[in-house]
Amino acid sequence: MSISVLESAIFKDMFGTPEMRAVFDDAATVRRYVETEVALAVVQGRLGVIPEAAAQAIAASADASRIDMKMLKEQTEIVGYPILPLVHQLSKLCGPEGEYLHWGATTQDIMDTATVLQVRDALAIIDADLEQLDGLLASLSERYRDAPMAGRTHLQHALPITFGYKAAVWLLMIRRHRERLVQLKPRVLVGQFGGAAGTLASLGDDGLAVHAELMKELALGATPITWHVARDGLAEAVQFLGLVTASLGKIALDVMLMMTNELGEAYEPFVKGRGASSTMPQKRNPISCELMWSASKTVRQHAGLALDAIVQDFERATGPWHIEWSAIPEAFVLTAGSLHQAKFMLAGLEVDTQRMRHNLGISGGLIVAEAVMMGLAPHIGRQTAHDVVYDACRLAATEGRPLSEILHENPAVSSRLDRSTINGLCDPANYLGSAQKMVDRMRHFV
Repeated sequence: MSISVLESAIFKDMFGTPEMRAVFDDAATVRRYVETEVALAVVQGRLGVIPEAAAQAIAASADASRIDMKMLKEQTEIVGYPILPLVHQLSKLCGPEGEYLHWGATTQDIMDTATVLQVRDALAIIDADLEQLDGLLASLSERYRDAPMAGRTHLQHALPITFGYKAAVWLLMIRRHRERLVQLKPRVLVGQFGGAAGTLASLGDDGLAVHAELMKELALGATPITWHVARDGLAEAVQFLGLVTASLGKIALDVMLMMTNELGEAYEPFVKGRGASSTMPQKRNPISCELMWSASKTVRQHAGLALDAIVQDFERATGPWHIEWSAIPEAFVLTAGSLHQAKFMLAGLEVDTQRMRHNLGISGGLIVAEAVMMGLAPHIGRQTAHDVVYDACRLAATEGRPLSEILHENPAVSSRLDRSTINGLCDPANYLGSAQKMVDRMRHFV
């Protein structure tokens, strides 16, 4: 019985995705271990470090599907690491030539390289998800480019914006994450091969040549020196996931608030029964948003763990390395789950532009007080205009009357601005600033 939502038969596809779990499950992990061991033997055979016949036999016989997983589990619990037990099994599969397996390598070389191979696959999934999310948000920003709504600061009406502008701000984050992903790959997707203390001493003069060929064989980058205790690359990958899920959490929070009955401006896609309450038939809860918000908090914790894992003692750590074994795969699975929920939610987002327009007007024009102030400022000075409009806003709020009426009655205003000008200044749709142009500029920000 699973005790984690990531593996639960009930919850796992709410918090993660099958595709991402398949990158990090036991079978995939063992396949990557074997792939690394085989690649090492192949390049060493090519370079004459081990007999070519041994390399060929290892490549032909080292089959991850033939590993006894029960035995591997039992022996790993004894040893503390899976590679020695794995090599024992592989060696038997390969016959006498199996004696040349793991030549000059250490456990961490194999495990780190396997992890990087998994991270490469995982980042490809994240990349594709971000690309799809980019398209969804670009479409929303274009479709609602001119749909006015209340912009809110400190949860209060501030100035009018458009929903397209809001979606374009969300899009900006996603575009920057896509840029970050391209930039981090050369730092993260580097293989590991250093031997016992990182110096490749057991291979003598052949060490660096084997290192270089191994990375070429696996299509990974190479560092000039072993990174056994320099964990910033993998930590960066998890920090990146923290940024992605935090951005998705921000989008989720906005939509959750917009879904409240008091606002009613946008809703997650309707699916019969989704978000229903066991006791309140009227409920339509923001399920995808809740899962996205939850992922932002959980992945943040994994990002902190990944930073802790950087602080390692001397040339091989006494424990911090183990932190990555859970932090990395869990962070990727949670991020994939959050992206899955975001794509579902945004692809079918129901936007109520009429309700947005209604909410824009509930303050009776107070939301465009700045527009009135700036329209009056050339006539009486900015500070004086601020004070006049401030008093008018207080009166409008107290009496529950439209700001335009209060301004019409104020000689300091009506003597300088005619009725149509005042009405125009008090129309939120006339005070959108450069919101629409900013949406347009996002078309060229890639």
